[in-house]
Amino acid sequence: MSGDVRLRAVEDADLEVFFEQEQDEVASARANFPSRPRERFMTHWRTKVVGDPDVLVRTVLADGDIAGNIVSWTETDGRRFIGYWLGRDHWGKGVGTRALTQFLAEEAVRPLHADPHHGNTASVRLLEKVGFRRSGAVFHEGEEHLLLVLG
Repeated sequence: MSGDVRLRAVEDADLEVFFEQEQDEVASARANFPSRPRERFMTHWRTKVVGDPDVLVRTVLADGDIAGNIVSWTETDGRRFIGYWLGRDHWGKGVGTRALTQFLAEEAVRPLHADPHHGNTASVRLLEKVGFRRSGAVFHEGEEHLLLVLG
């Protein structure tokens, strides 16, 4: 288990680490989320994530190292969603549980939704551990994702 887990505001230099984490083929396959080319990734993060005042985004630090990120945003239908990405070096060490718990104390909107790929059992377990409950399924580009909701 990692020692200190904290959240902080995203700094521009963090995006390089987030990009490298997304390039990990094992992580990308588990999340069923294809890696993006560098310029597309950076543009998305700078305009649609960090640059959008509706988005709450935090860098996850584990023992002072950038472990990943957690993001919440509002979909066009008005539902608020949460997503996160942790580098593989930080899997299975309790980082996700502690980071999500901290983030959920800051993100006040409820209900809050998550839609992990059905095959990403570690992510589903993590979400259920912090209080999300299964609410059905959704499909993204023909792939089944579970819909989880936090009251």
